Amino acid sequence: MRTADGGELARASPPARPADGEIPMRSERTEMRKRQMPAPQETTGSMPDQPGAGDRGSNACCFCWCCCCSCSCLTVRNQEEQRPRRPSHELRREDLPTCEESPSPTLEEVNAWAQSFDKVMLTPAGRNAFREFLRTEFSEENMLFWMACEELKKEANKTIIEEKARIIYEDYISILSPKEVSLDSRVREVINRNMVEPSQHIFDDAQLQIYTLMHRDSYPRFMNSALYKDLLQSLAEKSVEA
Repeated sequence: MRTADGGELARASPPARPADGEIPMRSERTEMRKRQMPAPQETTGSMPDQPGAGDRGSNACCFCWCCCCSCSCLTVRNQEEQRPRRPSHELRREDLPTCEESPSPTLEEVNAWAQSFDKVMLTPAGRNAFREFLRTEFSEENMLFWMACEELKKEANKTIIEEKARIIYEDYISILSPKEVSLDSRVREVINRNMVEPSQHIFDDAQLQIYTLMHRDSYPRFMNSALYKDLLQSLAEKSVEA
């Protein structure tokens, strides 16, 4: 081919065909797309150490390096979920006040318990026996609450009343307590309002409700329990021997 001034242009050599088995040359578009793609980042040394399950002190819970549970915040949460929890009805022995001091009940006294629930609750020996039965049914908190209310009524000092009322509320009224007693919403609402300035009678309605619950629900089972029958039989045998 000649140029305008008569010279000749060198003929471009046709591209060589790829040999058999070679990969064909990529198109210009493919090459351009490849150049536009970001270069892969190096993984060695460029990324902070990934927090593992053993990293208890890591505070980088908001910077998860992956979507798995190796994040320290999820690790802590899993540990909390896997930790054995005490059932709400289970009371530790050290959390309970000691039983009331009382002489052993007599045969006549134990026989009188069958007459009415009031007879059971009238003496320390009756309350101790009934409380022992409630413990087998995981409802001892009812008796503990009733006894705490009785102690509160004896106080006259305002500071002590406020402190004891707060403790009773946290132990038996709060829904967060494992020893929470069963009260209706009306009684709870009244208590919540009166906790601003509690008196020694702040829990009177709640105490009556728990007393009624024990009377109607637990007392009949107590009278038919092995605990009561064994105690009655033991006292009867001692009476005969005497």
